[in-house]
Amino acid sequence: MTQDVQFSVEANPFAAAEQVCATLGTLTDALFDEHTSRHPAASLSALRTVEHPAAEALFGLPLAPNGPVHTTLDRLGTVTTAGTARPGTGARLTDRVVAALQTRYGGGAVRGAIADRGTTSAALFQLPVTGEFADAKLRPPFAPALAALAAGQQTRQPVELPTGAGTEVRLVVPPGFHSLTSPGGPPGVSARAVPPVPDDQGRDGGAAPATVAAADELARHLAEVAEELFSATGPEPRRDFAVISATLADLIRDAGVVYAGVCALELDDRASDAALVVSLARHPLPITPLATELATVRRHAEVWTVLLPAGPAAVLVEGRTVPVPGPLAADGQRRWVVTSAVQAFVPLPDGGTVLCAQLSTARPEDWELYTEAFAELLKSIQFGWDGVPAPNAAAAVPAPVPSQAPTAAQAPASAVEEEPEEVPVHLRGTPVRVPPADFNPFAPVAEVPAAGGNDAAPGAEDGPKGTPVMVPPPDFNPFTMEGIPDVPGDAPAAPPAGAAPVADPFGTTVAAEQKADPFGTTLPAQGPAVPPPPSIPPVIPAQAPPVAAEATEQGSEQGGDAEEPAPGKGTPVMVPPPDFNPFSMEGIPELPTAEPEPADEADAAPESRPFG
Repeated sequence: MTQDVQFSVEANPFAAAEQVCATLGTLTDALFDEHTSRHPAASLSALRTVEHPAAEALFGLPLAPNGPVHTTLDRLGTVTTAGTARPGTGARLTDRVVAALQTRYGGGAVRGAIADRGTTSAALFQLPVTGEFADAKLRPPFAPALAALAAGQQTRQPVELPTGAGTEVRLVVPPGFHSLTSPGGPPGVSARAVPPVPDDQGRDGGAAPATVAAADELARHLAEVAEELFSATGPEPRRDFAVISATLADLIRDAGVVYAGVCALELDDRASDAALVVSLARHPLPITPLATELATVRRHAEVWTVLLPAGPAAVLVEGRTVPVPGPLAADGQRRWVVTSAVQAFVPLPDGGTVLCAQLSTARPEDWELYTEAFAELLKSIQFGWDGVPAPNAAAAVPAPVPSQAPTAAQAPASAVEEEPEEVPVHLRGTPVRVPPADFNPFAPVAEVPAAGGNDAAPGAEDGPKGTPVMVPPPDFNPFTMEGIPDVPGDAPAAPPAGAAPVADPFGTTVAAEQKADPFGTTLPAQGPAVPPPPSIPPVIPAQAPPVAAEATEQGSEQGGDAEEPAPGKGTPVMVPPPDFNPFSMEGIPELPTAEPEPADEADAAPESRPFG
């Protein structure tokens, strides 16, 4: 993952954490051997989150700032917390921790280091290392446990924190991982109960007590982890692992890593290793642009957008090649190792911070085992927020306070001052509102105060924000929009003089101004309708203007049945009566001014008809 192909140099906050993950993979491959103490593989899948009482209420645990950054709970795992409001003091710990471990193990040269150099640093071991993209053929599959995260599920609402607490995240690391980060975090992150170590050796006499206590805590923690991993060997492997891990303390802190751990398992009488890194980074991109950019710059990876209980996330799967430096290799020769990696990016509710969790292993045959544990880690993520957006959050995406629902008074100025224009009458439909760009799914819904008085903001009675649009009604016809009378500048055409109403055998009245229907569902207005041929064709006299006027007057005298329909929207139709017979000639209305001439006796129908 070189920086020249991943995002950009300025907008690549995840490269440092990926470098830490690659370096931990190098340590496990170089320092773990057949003498390493390993947990059974069942310990990794023994997590039963739903059965633990604290699984759904991680924010009820007494963690930082009044306690440790991560702590281990029986039958659950290691609960880890991190926050944006506790960056720490930035004090350097590497030299102090390395010196304390060297004293603990009685000195001596660490693997790959020269004893008379005086100092031991990561550069002596050619650390840290940077992984590179592997060929697409070496990419691991998107495991079923990861694909299941793309299914729809209910999301949790962030826990409301007091103002000034920033954004916090808590998650559960599955059992089987050994943490290389201190339980109390870097100096200034948590209020430690560890007493300050007396500086009797004159090293950094002006160091703050919190820095001295943090260095002592990390040194003791790394010694305990080394004793767990190399309990069946002598002190040299423990010293090598503890000291080399200590040289990475400042690198881990500078990368924003809140948890870094390694896993040593035994599965089917063979060894299996993995590395896990969880970090926080400032990044203003929402999840959709972030996933798009990941898929663009990492062409050898497979990127999915999933939905976690904590919210949307982007999950990336790719193959990486990681170097093992010569000073750390058993034979002293530099070599390369192909690893399978999964990485998840989860935006925090403050709009400017992203949680990045990644796991890598050089054992492709155990890929499904590790991805199942990684999926459980992602599902355990919980957020807390004080409602204040991050300083680098996008200006176009303001986040409302979680304790209040967004109202018209809290909307941007443009949303309050610019009222929607009056919808023209000819645009028929149901008004709805499209969610605005600043919509926040984490904001709870609160009751909108009743609008009253002169102090109410314009549009306050409407409540929700959005862009008004019109949903077409069920009788909407896109082919007759130009013929609607209410459209300005398109008045209905007057019927020609002397034209009489057209008889419709099916009782349907067609407006004279209606245009021809390409589908043939209405009668054309260019000429009179042609009824079906009757058995005895009637004689229709020539139509004259006085006849139409007289018919109109007679209809008004008989009760107003022939009143001209009021101008409106739509096409007037006549509903046929229950006894309507479309095959009967009685359904055709007779013209009032003309009497049909009697048919000639020669043309009369025979007295006897076979069909009645």
